[in-house]
Amino acid sequence: MTVTAKRHKPSWSETWVAFTKRPVIVMLFLGFSAGLPLLLILATLSFWLREVGISRSAIGFFSWVGLAYALKFLWSPLVDRIRLPVLTRLLGQRRSWMLLAQIGIIGGIIGIASSDPTINILSTVAFATLVAFSSATQDIAIDAFRIESAPDDQQGYLAAAYQYGYRVSIILAQAGALYMAAIHSWQFAFFVLAGSMGIGVVTVLLVREPEHKFDPETSARERALAEQVARRGHLGGYVKRIAVWFSGAVAGPFIDFFARNGWMALIVLALIGTFRLSDFTLGVMANPFYVDIGFTKIEIANIAKGFGLIMTLIGVGLGGVLVFRFGIMAMLLVSAVLLTVTNLLFAALAMVGSEIWMLAITISGDNVAAGISGTVFIAYLSSLTNRSYTATQYALFTSIMSLLGKLVAGFSGVVVDATDWVTFFIYASALGIPSIILISAIMIRGKEGTPGYHLGGPPDRPAVAAKPAE
Repeated sequence: MTVTAKRHKPSWSETWVAFTKRPVIVMLFLGFSAGLPLLLILATLSFWLREVGISRSAIGFFSWVGLAYALKFLWSPLVDRIRLPVLTRLLGQRRSWMLLAQIGIIGGIIGIASSDPTINILSTVAFATLVAFSSATQDIAIDAFRIESAPDDQQGYLAAAYQYGYRVSIILAQAGALYMAAIHSWQFAFFVLAGSMGIGVVTVLLVREPEHKFDPETSARERALAEQVARRGHLGGYVKRIAVWFSGAVAGPFIDFFARNGWMALIVLALIGTFRLSDFTLGVMANPFYVDIGFTKIEIANIAKGFGLIMTLIGVGLGGVLVFRFGIMAMLLVSAVLLTVTNLLFAALAMVGSEIWMLAITISGDNVAAGISGTVFIAYLSSLTNRSYTATQYALFTSIMSLLGKLVAGFSGVVVDATDWVTFFIYASALGIPSIILISAIMIRGKEGTPGYHLGGPPDRPAVAAKPAE
């Protein structure tokens, strides 16, 4: 955000009280609803498929259903603007899309439970695709709901609550599902997981729809764009209506982002693409590293997974508190530095060897840093969106982050094979340096009050409520 006035620093009592606010509690349950289907189709389902004899190559192809999460920006304009028959009138724009997506997730999980991949694997693929597409759609609606539910200085709390709920559901979708499958059956486990989505459904039915706003400048820009399209005489009636809608719902969010931020938009997008590079790259090789260095399965489970989860949750909570106390940009810089420095702990572990005490120190530092940075980065991305285009812009940001990160991470094994573990972790840590430089540049430029540069959306202008376009 541009610096227009000295920021009020809340007291510690105000900081902790913010955790009890209704929007924060709501995000805890919506985070649970968002996390459950992701790990179910990307991890738990693959376990079941391998157990029933499906080939590793076929299971690898199964992972492609996860592309729905990286490509969700393609249909995010529909979630932002299209009104669903009956549901939108009864629930509002965000809640109606969340409910529709949850129905798709539940139906898809039940379909997976009822299918037999050994007889007809295509039906299992179809239901898994339905779950992935519906889950990605739910993410779009939940992200928009979260951003519109509170001002920027409270987004850290909402992000922390979202991540807490998300990680609880991950435990249920992974460890919980394995326990249920071992005691009863995989079908039973999937039916229970489908029923657990009822938590999200009940939450959507009970909460209030946030106010969806259009600021005057954005509305004027969109009307001007639509008028230009409408004046094109060679377009037919229906084609013209579609073109006008497209100019506002699809082109509008991109034009708006660059109009507000000017050339600095390129720096911001570069930051989004590089912020998690170090994290993504290291994460791919973490488990192979534990194995190569000599840790046992029990040691990995106890320290890297069990103890590590606790450290991550501590970091998630700290991130929410620190954003509220010190602001988004300051904590974004701290987070980038923490990610870079703590990744070097893995290089130290590679030199020390399979010592439990060093593993505990490494996991503590890395997971706390990851928890803090996750909360801070969600709050930062939320502050970037213009609330006239909440769903579309946020989906675009997360897609940029995911696509570049996964592309670079894919070469992790090549780097390890060509060098050694110590060199690899130094390389992974160095990937965090560009984000530190970019954040510093944004903070310096922002303090100069660059015209049109607003990280938190158009400031100091009244916003008027507007219904999504039919």
